[in-house]
Parts: sequence; C-alpha cells; structure tokens
Amino acid sequence: MSRDYQQFPDDENGNVLWQMFQDGDDLTEAHEIEFSIAFNEESQADRCALHLLKEEQKISLFQDEESDTLEWVITIFVYMEPSYEDIVDLEQWFTKIASEFGGVYDGWGCMAYVYDDIDDDDTPLTS
Repeated sequence: MSRDYQQFPDDENGNVLWQMFQDGDDLTEAHEIEFSIAFNEESQADRCALHLLKEEQKISLFQDEESDTLEWVITIFVYMEPSYEDIVDLEQWFTKIASEFGGVYDGWGCMAYVYDDIDDDDTPLTS
C-alpha cells in the first residue's frame, strides 16, 4: 500500500495517522481524540480549564505526580474523525490557548479502533 502524502503528510501528525491507517484503524469513523496542555502551576491550569469549559470543551484536569516538576495537565476530549487538517487546526488553537494561560501544548493521542471481520458462523476472527 502506497502512502498518500496529501492525506498523510511527512511530519509527526501525518506519521501517526498513517500508522493508525496501516494498523487497520478506520479514520472515517469518529474517535475521541485527547489533546493535552501542561502547566507548572495549579492556578494557571484552573484559569485555562475554566476558559475551555466556557468554550464548551470536554476536559479533565489532574496533577501528574509522576512528573519531575509535578505539573498540572488538562486533557481536552474532542469527538471527531481524525483528519490531518482538523488535528493541525486544533493543535494551533490549543497551542494559542496554552500560551495565553502560561502553559505548554503537549500533544494528542487516541485509542485505536480496529475491528476484525466476522466469519460466516459469527465466530470472531483471532490472530
């Protein structure tokens, strides 16, 4: 299978989406994509979280106790089809918001949705 560089450009986002596609993930189905913003101070994270809630975003806020700096992390959950253009647009928006509140945009990820076909006798395929 040949990579379509229009759909999967040669950068970090394109590479992740291409890997998802190669793994059998249906990128035409909506996924819950998780975008993260990290903060050193709880007060900055709180202000940003409130702003995101006012922007009608679904979020979680937690203290990352495994981090060396005990950072605060906001995860924004966006239910969408994982297209390159939309992910880049959201990354730019979240990067802008992060900088407005003294945080750092920290990337995105999602669960892969890969389904096996069912045999004629309705027995799930195994590998």
